[in-house]
Amino acid sequence: MKRFFVLCAALALIPTLAAAQAMAPKLDGHPTDTEAAFVSTISADLLARFPTTASAMRAGYIRFTDEDNTGAISYANRMWNSADPKHPSQLWYDVNGNLIGADYSELYVDSSSAPNLWGVSPSRWEKGGAHVHYGLVGPNGTTIYGAIGSKGLAAVGATVATATTASLVAAGAAKKTSDVRFMFTFPAIWDLQVWLIPNPNGAFAEKNPNLKPSAAAKMQM
Repeated sequence: MKRFFVLCAALALIPTLAAAQAMAPKLDGHPTDTEAAFVSTISADLLARFPTTASAMRAGYIRFTDEDNTGAISYANRMWNSADPKHPSQLWYDVNGNLIGADYSELYVDSSSAPNLWGVSPSRWEKGGAHVHYGLVGPNGTTIYGAIGSKGLAAVGATVATATTASLVAAGAAKKTSDVRFMFTFPAIWDLQVWLIPNPNGAFAEKNPNLKPSAAAKMQM
């Protein structure tokens, strides 16, 4: 306990970056002046280059979710270290196929700090755990999208890193391996979510009141 009190005294005299961040006011969904420049730049660029799902797929993005409770359908390029603002790891589209938002990501280890990139506050980045996404053959040529986490895979002797189509069958996610159209590991990442269309709650808000989800929307992993 003495060591704890000495450390506290030292921190009181020489604030660390973490302490300074802890004392900083919590940001809402609205960008700061510095962040606004980032949002403006990526919105103009991405809306011009990836306006539709077809343009995203030509660039190597694949759909991997149904519509979520924000009204977004996600596409990923499976490149989890976003090299620059021109290369988000995910793009979001509405049910009409219009681009509405994007995710940037950085791989992380347990001891890593949140990214400090492009003038965006590190507090905007959130940790996401590793899991597996998959698509199954559905009726009339459709795809059934799903995901499974480490707990579900552990129950059948698999991990996120070692999961196979047979693992999905063993876990009850698929009836047979030939039903699996695709599967990929979604690694543990730092994730930054940004609305590219106007949002009264701010570009970094979780939901956008201007976008009304359809009746089919649901929570996604």
